[in-house]
Amino acid sequence: MENPHAERQNVLLQRIIKNADKVTETIEELNLCLDEIIRANERVVIAADLVTKYRKNVQYNLEAMKGSDSSSKA
Repeated sequence: MENPHAERQNVLLQRIIKNADKVTETIEELNLCLDEIIRANERVVIAADLVTKYRKNVQYNLEAMKGSDSSSKA
């Protein structure tokens, strides 16, 4: 005669394993989607960096022009 508790435990363990496999599969799919998003955003990141550098250069040149205007007026 088989132990009913062992049988019940076996069923529960099988369900846990099946659910863990589903979770693992879903996480792997999520990672692939995130990699795709990161690759798609690479150009946006490059463009944002270029705009930031351009803005800093413009700001520097404006400050330099203000400094040369005030020194030439003196």
